[in-house]
This record gives sequence, C-alpha cells and structure tokens, in this order.
Amino acid sequence: MPDPSPDPAPQLAAAIRALGAPAFPDRLTDWFQAALSPDNLLILAYRGADPPEVLHRWSPRGPVFRALDDYLAGAWRLDPYLALHEGSAAPGLYRLADLAPPGFRRSRYYLGYYRATTLIDEATFLARPGPGTTLMLCLGRDAASGRPFTAATLAEARRIASVAAALAERHWPAGHQPPSTPSPSPSPAVPLAAGLAHRLHGATGIALTPRQAEIALLVLRGHSSASVALHLGLSPQTVKVFRRQIHARCGVTSQAELFALLMPHLSAPQP
Repeated sequence: MPDPSPDPAPQLAAAIRALGAPAFPDRLTDWFQAALSPDNLLILAYRGADPPEVLHRWSPRGPVFRALDDYLAGAWRLDPYLALHEGSAAPGLYRLADLAPPGFRRSRYYLGYYRATTLIDEATFLARPGPGTTLMLCLGRDAASGRPFTAATLAEARRIASVAAALAERHWPAGHQPPSTPSPSPSPAVPLAAGLAHRLHGATGIALTPRQAEIALLVLRGHSSASVALHLGLSPQTVKVFRRQIHARCGVTSQAELFALLMPHLSAPQP
C-alpha cells in the first residue's frame, strides 16, 4: 500500500476531465489512491428500498469482494451504513467504526458476511444525486495492508469529502451507470421490519409483530439488549421479554438460528 501522494491534484484533474465518460470510475480510483491510499474501493447506489447496485469496484489483491454476492442477496439490509440512506443523512464522510453498534463484531452480519472481507477499517463518502437515491463510495483498509486509516488520512478524507460527493453526483446523476435508459422510480420505502414480518408470515406462517421484527433486526446487526432499549426508548427488561418472544415464535434458541431463518426473507422483494 503506497503512502498518499504529496500532491494528488493531477489525479483529481484527470477525474474531472473524465466526468461522463467510461474512464471516470478508474480516474476517481486513481485520485483516491493518491490522496488516501485505500486497499479497496466499492461504489454502491441505493435507490428507495431496492437492493444496492454496484457501480464500480476496485481491489488489486485480497478476498475483500469474495462475499459480495451474499451482501447483495440480502446482507446489505443489516449493514450499519443502510441507516444513512434510510435516514437521508447529509453528504459527507462516515466511518463504520462510528456507526456500528458495540456488539458489531459479535453480530450475525459480521460473522456471516463482514469477517470474510478481511476489512479492518472502512470510511465512506456519501453523495445524494437525487431524491430517494444515495451513492456510497466505500474506501477500505483490509488484510492487504493490515493497517487502519490514520488520523491524518481521515482528516484529509473529510477535507475532500465535498469534492468527492460532487464528482459522484455529477457522473451518476440518477444513481446508475451513464449512459442509460430512464430508470424506474425507486420502490416505496416500506419499513424494513414491517416488510420482513410480512414476508416471513407469508412464507412460513410465523407471525412477528413489526416491533418484534424491528428488535430482531437490531439484534442481528449487533445491538445488545441495552443498546436496543436505548435505540427504541424501551427498558432493557422489556427488550429481553421481546427477545424471548421472538425466539419462541420462531422456534429458535440462538442468534445464529435466527439469522438463518430470517436471511432468506431479508433478500426477498419488498411487498
């Protein structure tokens, strides 16, 4: 992993010149390499409640994208970054370490997907090219370098965040690859928990309330009972009661079994 270039301006200029052209993603990658030295880059477009679309990916080595199909098949619904799209977060730089719940490394999302990527640090530029659409430019450090981003590199990333977002919004104005036919409107943003409860009941007959489904999703994302309670404004004891109810209704005894049961219904289309 090379150190950041003392002057990434030439790479930035090349990216600007390539706007609207097929070469733009590669020139943008060159700029990020010169300015921030990531080990990998993944650019995703989120539109409404639809699964994300991969716009560009780059990794010269390592298994970081080995489980990408699993992510796109449904694990993305457990990604801490999804809350930024759902909550219409402002453009800027967001670091996974600041978003993930305290139990992230014990979560089924981490154990079932994220660990296989070998990522050790992730910082993401968020851009908003239009209503209901979010672009996430995910820069990672993985086992290839074995080093997280330094404080100086993160400071530089924050400094250039507005430029990165503006370039992405200009090149992908509708959140898809140019040139393209007009895109359909994003799917309605059906609340994830309610959609999960609906699909689970339709496929298995298991009836979870929207609140139970919401708590199940938070647990799978790595939240403890105390963290769920804080997130939803409930008492920890109430959350524990909900968790027992969820296990009883689903006929499971562990978080791993719950993940295996719910995962196929996370990846199903919204009702």
